[in-house]
Amino acid sequence: MNTSQTSLQRVGIVGGGAWGTALGVVAVEAGRQVVLWAREAEAVDSINMAHENKPFLPGISLPEGLAATTNLGDLAACDMLLMVVPAQFMAASVKQLGPLLPNGLPVVLCSKGIEQETLRLTTEILDAEAPHLVPAVLSGPSFAADVAHGLPTAVTLATEEAELGDRLVHAIGQPFFRPYRSDDLIGAQIGGAVKNVLAIACGIVEGKRFGESARAALTARGFAEMTRLGLALGARADTIAGLSGLGDLILTCGSTQSRNMSLGKALGEGQPMADILAKRKSIAEGYYTATAVQALAAKHSIDMPICQAIADIVAHTKSVDQAITDLLNRPFRQEGR
Repeated sequence: MNTSQTSLQRVGIVGGGAWGTALGVVAVEAGRQVVLWAREAEAVDSINMAHENKPFLPGISLPEGLAATTNLGDLAACDMLLMVVPAQFMAASVKQLGPLLPNGLPVVLCSKGIEQETLRLTTEILDAEAPHLVPAVLSGPSFAADVAHGLPTAVTLATEEAELGDRLVHAIGQPFFRPYRSDDLIGAQIGGAVKNVLAIACGIVEGKRFGESARAALTARGFAEMTRLGLALGARADTIAGLSGLGDLILTCGSTQSRNMSLGKALGEGQPMADILAKRKSIAEGYYTATAVQALAAKHSIDMPICQAIADIVAHTKSVDQAITDLLNRPFRQEGR
């Protein structure tokens, strides 16, 4: 299929969580025909019958044009896909979907994580499991509830081909949802993945009541870590400093509406990790991505002490208090190095 000549009228969404649902609202409001696949029958029934995703995005009315299904085959006729499953489950989903989809179908990867076991970015997963599909990356500062409510939001949409990027932007872009096109797929992915790890750290600062000065310092030093890793993997500095990097970092490190920051806050308050995770329906990507980021940093000999601290905490090799003590007792150094 030649993506430069086909319509992007029919939009499929893989993943029925809050973000997938919000993107479904965006696509419907943009005038597209939308079908959303979710594993959870409860979410599908709620969307179709009550026009609300009560399990994952309660209290927000959804447009009647948003149809949901538990049958992956219903996505086969779509002109483009938005993949919104967590990064740790991306490979399994792509393996199931790949045989159903035609060559050249654009797949917009909307999850922000790195596969824990293989250290693969989501574009690398798609290329390995379904090389006949065309990748794009959607990332940036965007809480699902804000987007579903139609509040102004700007994001990065990265593609290798400018023409396809323009067509994807016009397929889902609106005055309240503004995609800025990029050709830096690596940068768009690294920013979204690393900021989730840093958001856990900022949540710990909040839970420990260390104050706003500490959170600002951690955010700035975390941005330096994000930049070092991104550049080492081939990202551009302007992408890391843009919406999908710095913009998303500012949002996620500044509000406990973020799943990752709220997880960190609970850790900072002294709650056990197992108890925190047991209470949650949705996945905090940073929990799994932390060890992947640490492994990538080690592979490329990059100093990322904040991300290392979070990796140690989630791996239970250090307590929260010990990780904080070790960070605060690091040698003084020149900024920018």
